[in-house]
Amino acid sequence: MATDLGELLVPYMPTIRVPKTGDRVFKSECAFSFDSPESEGGLYVCMNTFLGFGREHVERHYRKTGQSVYMHLKRHVKEVSTGIFPVAQRSAIVLNRDFNGEDYEYEDEAKLVIFPDHFEIALPNIEELPALVTIACDAVLNAPSAYKKQEPESWEVEIQVSRHARSLRQLDNGVRIPPSGWKCQKCEMRENLWLNLTDGTMLCGKWFFDGSGGNGHALDHYKETKHPLAVKLDTITPDGADVYSFEEEEAVLDPHISEHLSHFGIDMLQMQKKTENGHHTDNNARPRVSEWEVIQESGMKLKAVYGSGYTGIKNLGHSCYLSTVMQVLFSIPDFQRMYVGNLQRIFDYSPLDPTQDFATQMAKVGHGLLSGQYSKPPMKSELIEQVMKEEYKHQQKGISPRMLKALVSRGHPEFSSNRQQDAQEFFLHMINLVERNSPSSENPSDAFRFLVEERVQCCQTRRVRYTQRVDYCIQLPAPVEAATNREELLAYDAKRREAEENMRAPPEPVRARIPFTACLQAFTEPENVPDFWSSALQAKSAGVKTSRFASFPEYLAVQIKKFTFGVDWVPKKLDLGIDVPDFLDLSRLRATGLQSGEEELPDLMPPIVLPEDTRECNRLLNVLKKPPEIDEAAVMQLAEMGFPLEACRKAVYYTGNMGPEMAFNWIIAHMEEPDFAEPLMLPSMLGPGPFSIADSPMGATPLDNSPPEESIAILTSMGFPRTHTIRALKATNNNLERALDWIFTHPEEEESDALSNMADTEPNDNAFSNGNSHSDSTLSPDGDTSGPRVKDGPGRYELFAVISHMGASTMSGHYVCHIKKEGRWVIYNDHKVCLSERPPKDLGYIYFYHRLSSS
Repeated sequence: MATDLGELLVPYMPTIRVPKTGDRVFKSECAFSFDSPESEGGLYVCMNTFLGFGREHVERHYRKTGQSVYMHLKRHVKEVSTGIFPVAQRSAIVLNRDFNGEDYEYEDEAKLVIFPDHFEIALPNIEELPALVTIACDAVLNAPSAYKKQEPESWEVEIQVSRHARSLRQLDNGVRIPPSGWKCQKCEMRENLWLNLTDGTMLCGKWFFDGSGGNGHALDHYKETKHPLAVKLDTITPDGADVYSFEEEEAVLDPHISEHLSHFGIDMLQMQKKTENGHHTDNNARPRVSEWEVIQESGMKLKAVYGSGYTGIKNLGHSCYLSTVMQVLFSIPDFQRMYVGNLQRIFDYSPLDPTQDFATQMAKVGHGLLSGQYSKPPMKSELIEQVMKEEYKHQQKGISPRMLKALVSRGHPEFSSNRQQDAQEFFLHMINLVERNSPSSENPSDAFRFLVEERVQCCQTRRVRYTQRVDYCIQLPAPVEAATNREELLAYDAKRREAEENMRAPPEPVRARIPFTACLQAFTEPENVPDFWSSALQAKSAGVKTSRFASFPEYLAVQIKKFTFGVDWVPKKLDLGIDVPDFLDLSRLRATGLQSGEEELPDLMPPIVLPEDTRECNRLLNVLKKPPEIDEAAVMQLAEMGFPLEACRKAVYYTGNMGPEMAFNWIIAHMEEPDFAEPLMLPSMLGPGPFSIADSPMGATPLDNSPPEESIAILTSMGFPRTHTIRALKATNNNLERALDWIFTHPEEEESDALSNMADTEPNDNAFSNGNSHSDSTLSPDGDTSGPRVKDGPGRYELFAVISHMGASTMSGHYVCHIKKEGRWVIYNDHKVCLSERPPKDLGYIYFYHRLSSS
């Protein structure tokens, strides 16, 4: 039999690889779906690319690549009858087995499958399989998860229970700790404070413990008293706290932390856990208790819903900002048509590594949310068991978008981390990625795109300038001074300050109630322009700016600016409620353009100050004129490793000829970029004449090399003509943001007559029109190329989705979204999807409106 198996595998041996360091093995999730080893059909892992595929998609990969040998992984799940695992045991299973699970035991099965005949070889099979195949199978089975770096570290495994926790002696000295106003009892420090769990003293830590500074009074106190355990005050949440043992000299676990804290009047851990997820934390829980309850609709018997459009998203560790944004995006028909409607085409034409393709991963998430495949109601047997066994509750499955998160966050310093993020920033990040990865004929982000008209006026000459910019989300200020309960707020503020001074518990918080009309009014009011340069005076002067809608989008995203920065540069959230209407009419905010009687500012740019030493300018020019020096020996050494020649040249050049090792590191860091293997393009072709900046638009030196095709595609996908786009990129050294501004400030003189004639012969009611003949861009319906593509229409809207934030800042807390579907509001709280009883519209952070028809 051994000979038979060996002969059977001989034709496929060149395609079987052993995973090397750096190879990612996708053995927990399909590249095209959310199938896993726990799915009915299991998971197939290609023994050459190490990509995972569900039963429905493995044939596609075989036909496309010709790879025939796959490892089939199947996990059989059994519920544990003895109750919940201890935390440490459950974490060990997660880390060793590399799959997630709670309250279950697993029985794993692996075998090799050879396509197309589906010949199966059970594993392990050391005696009968060739040595290379056995080594490859063992390496795949023992390989870490492809997302190991994205998963939160398991504190339960790394941190041990303190030997002092069970027998800790606490002094009955009457000490009670207030929820705020803390400071070190031996100095005035208010940060990095530690509460000794024996006597209740509040003292500062040492600077090196968490990097926030301190005078070491907590450690000095231990040396004097030998009281071993202390808890960091600003880490106390309903889910736990950071505990340190001075005697053991390490962070420890305290299983009795709830009782130990309640000894000093801290009852936060006795509350009903409102997050039901260890990742959701809030460093200022007491003032936010009502906020967490209201937004999550705690205490209400919410009815779970299942099926298409009612699939939840599992929390991957502070990833609720991603979950809420994706739920809202895929409730919009434009995104559904683009990614789910074109699912088969996207999958069929996906690259060889679909985990790195944006369209594929968006289609995968969209199908997961809308198919209903991962949101099925419990079976009758489960309902009977639920009645018989009260502690058992059916858990909605949901999807885990690990691949999408890894892809869209790659290279981003914040989104690639496991920290909580701002949902509004992620929404704009996703819109930017959709723009970059959508063909010009079909772009779902068109639904959010609109133009803002900015009117800047010189206060001295009264002259004006009108410009337009593209935007996708309107940010409304929250003027606290316009609160309808201002007197109540002033009284609360006085009581709070008095409580802090006397170290007493603060009064019940009062939430500011602000009318939505006040937010709109604050948005439309004139604002000062810092460092305004008046082209009429050709000098700096005072200037004011007002903003209006030059077009209204089909879907309007409205962010309430609830967050501000404290003295420690940490974003803080204003505790306020906005009376947001279900129906909104913004018609009065339509831009009007240049009005009769207004005089425009001259179209002049501020003078550019040149360095006083012109010899330095000449020296820099000579340096730029020189051809780049590239160590060809280092280039060839890298090329012999199999890297593209042009990529090797760029690596050596950009690392300053520092040697092959430095260049190799550059290649590893940049090999995923789309222009990785494109020729090296340098701004070295300068004209021979004297140095003159006046000849260059915007003060930039024009380059003779053509702009990158990717940058051209991004701008043309917004509706700008290709020729105008190339001119803009050349004039701004291929900077996309500056190129967009250049397009708006340099209308096409050559094409303006032809376009106006076209508009005269083919009028369209939806085309944007303003009275400014010297405007920066001309709005037009889809198909016209005179400006960015927008879906302009009436400014009347209806609210259909709300993303709410709970917590003190964007760096902590939790996001939940409410979406109106089929005439009823639905709450999406990670993997849980239920009918909403009281959607908290007044506590929203981002509101989404859809345009009403003109009828």
